[in-house]
Amino acid sequence: MAEIIVIGIAGGTGSGKTTMIKRIKKEFNNEITILSHDFYYKKCSHLPFEEREKLNYDHPDAFETDLMVEHLKELKEGRSVERPVYDFVIHDRRDETVGVEPAKVIIVEGILIFEHKELLDLLDIKVFIDTDPDVRIIRRIMRDVRERGRSLDSVINQYLTTVKLMHEEFVEPSKKKADIIIPEGGYNIVALQMLNDRIKALLRM
Repeated sequence: MAEIIVIGIAGGTGSGKTTMIKRIKKEFNNEITILSHDFYYKKCSHLPFEEREKLNYDHPDAFETDLMVEHLKELKEGRSVERPVYDFVIHDRRDETVGVEPAKVIIVEGILIFEHKELLDLLDIKVFIDTDPDVRIIRRIMRDVRERGRSLDSVINQYLTTVKLMHEEFVEPSKKKADIIIPEGGYNIVALQMLNDRIKALLRM
């Protein structure tokens, strides 16, 4: 079996990770597999919705990263996995799972994927998306209000009380672990093309 290469794409909230991955996915369709850290938020059904709203979702403890590591190891061995489904509207996991098939190139993305040592060690290429904080907060507000049914006040309050602090404590320092730093993520067309060219080369190996 050909070696499976894992590319990690990290960066702060609203940095442009999702845009970059959507554009990579459009280029390669089913030739690559994408695994998001966001799928692995812990199940919190034991808490009422009001308490789930107040949890710190930007801290490493919010994720079941050990399960993601287990799944990534399985994929690297050429075996399919059933990954969780997380619902950002209800702040909890759903009961169903989604099947994920291995591919020659796997992209792992998330704000904290460089923070977890065992996960970091599974990444063959580490990319960090670096974007100005004012741009990131605007993008986060637009996403959470439009796509996740959040109020403007709740998004801003969450950013000021947890997101900003966690970015400074965990995300920004993890940039030092990157092999490549890309400004503006998927909006950086030159860097996107270079990454796509690298993926094409890996797929031909």
